Amino acid sequence: MKSLSFFCCSLGLLCSSAMAFDRITGADFASRSEVIATEAMAATSHPLATQIALDIMKQGGNAIDAAIAANAALGLMEPTGNGIGGDLYAIVWDAKSQKLHGINGSGRSPLSLSYDMLAHELEKLGRHDLPPHGMLPISVPGTVDAWFELHGKFGQLPMATILQPTINYAEKGFPVTELIAYYWNRSVPLLSPQPGDFVGTFTLDGRVPRKGEIFKNPALANTLKALAKDGRDAFYRGELTVQIDRFMREQGGYLRFADFANHRSTWVEPVGVEYKGYTLWELPPNGQGIAALQMLQILKNFDLAAMGFNSAQSIHTLVEAKKLAFEDRAKFYADSDFGHQPIAGLISAEYGAERAKLIGERAAQRVDAGNPHLYEGDTIYMTTADKDGNMVSLIQSNYRGMGSGVVVPGLGFVFQDRGQMFSMDKNHANVYEPGKRPFNTIIPAFVTKEGKPLISYGVMGGAMQPQGHVQILVNMVDYGMNLQEAGDAARWQHLGSTEPTDGQDMYLTNGGYIEVERGVPYQTVRELMKMGHNVRYGLGGYGGYQAIMKDHENGTWIGASESRKDGQAAGY
Repeated sequence: MKSLSFFCCSLGLLCSSAMAFDRITGADFASRSEVIATEAMAATSHPLATQIALDIMKQGGNAIDAAIAANAALGLMEPTGNGIGGDLYAIVWDAKSQKLHGINGSGRSPLSLSYDMLAHELEKLGRHDLPPHGMLPISVPGTVDAWFELHGKFGQLPMATILQPTINYAEKGFPVTELIAYYWNRSVPLLSPQPGDFVGTFTLDGRVPRKGEIFKNPALANTLKALAKDGRDAFYRGELTVQIDRFMREQGGYLRFADFANHRSTWVEPVGVEYKGYTLWELPPNGQGIAALQMLQILKNFDLAAMGFNSAQSIHTLVEAKKLAFEDRAKFYADSDFGHQPIAGLISAEYGAERAKLIGERAAQRVDAGNPHLYEGDTIYMTTADKDGNMVSLIQSNYRGMGSGVVVPGLGFVFQDRGQMFSMDKNHANVYEPGKRPFNTIIPAFVTKEGKPLISYGVMGGAMQPQGHVQILVNMVDYGMNLQEAGDAARWQHLGSTEPTDGQDMYLTNGGYIEVERGVPYQTVRELMKMGHNVRYGLGGYGGYQAIMKDHENGTWIGASESRKDGQAAGY
């Protein structure tokens, strides 16, 4: 006899996630209970990095120290998603000042590479856009400077202490986890031909490391030792910089000593939108965080709770809001140092209400960007929280997988390929220019309620991130899920929107398509198809979620981690 759960799934009543379990408490689809602790909490995409964060806080460090330590460890243990060759963004709740602080640690394009020179290089390659690998998409790595900026403003322990756990693992080795081994195996064939020592740094005698094997990176250990000894200048004005400059000149790259010497992170004010009593905070462009805020301003005009979780009507409404926000994302989001960005208009309630009127009962096939000026006034995510109430929401990435594939021999890290996100349309806000930050996909999130810190969270993964931020918040606010359930619940993503790399005059003309996890009921899929949506089942690509919530009533921390990744939430 078929089980009750099977029967209910066939009716679209119960099976509401990518997995379902026989749980006595909580939602049946939750992979585990929330983690609850009194003193501190850490949630990362690797269990060893989570333990390092907790150890740092047990030694007297705060959440900021722990975040830096865990991020350093992830750069070693999860090189498929991040490392010191990439960029970093973070939102910090500072318990002392009782306010949010944002840092944009993204790097800029080479000063020596003009638009015309880049266009000529692309012409020789027979392409009109920047390639994903090699020298052309490399921008200045911003992570190290962001570490030291965060530490200088908030840190407690010496940087040498903070980096030492990763140095130890880099020298002695760490076991490769399952999902990371999978992505490592996919990356090596693509990146091995690139200039430098990718093979010598990231393989075992030319072979991809397998799950459970011990991997060492002594070159990265030496680089981190230099940072621990001489600070950020070791990377941006020291011997490491000289080595990078020399290598780039020899191999036809464009980064120079001056690019590193001129680099600085930027402290920015997070921007927020109220949604049914909760305020979601994101960082302003060049990142894509405000796309989540735009979606919320549209969605607050609908009763999602009445529609039901993962019903056809709710997913339709969410997807249509995403389409509208992403056309604005493609047209307006860029480095604000190179032009005015209408942020206030984009995230205003009035603009959201006007855009909401465009959502009908059928899937929109053509979607244009709006006029916000009228309303103006592969990646890791991790989060930490400490006994004093500090919270860190941090995201860091090499962009596509392991980045450009370019490794300076002896340094132990691969350079990011974030420059691929530039447009080559001269009329576009995100057009390539020397010394400019490209559009960036990585975004941390933070939620407050009544002015108090509530949740630091993120959903890593390209264009999925703002969609994921909204889904998590809606799951909790509209559907009453707890922190872990909100992440375990089946997700969807809409693809095919216009990208910030496309031409200024391009827009969505075919409606794009929706990918859903198998936990979305088939009845929902059928109804979405009837509404004109192109719906597919997708494997992977739904992001990687970590979160920490402050339980003000009980004085505890609540942690959640992504069941689709290798990670862990833990506290003490």
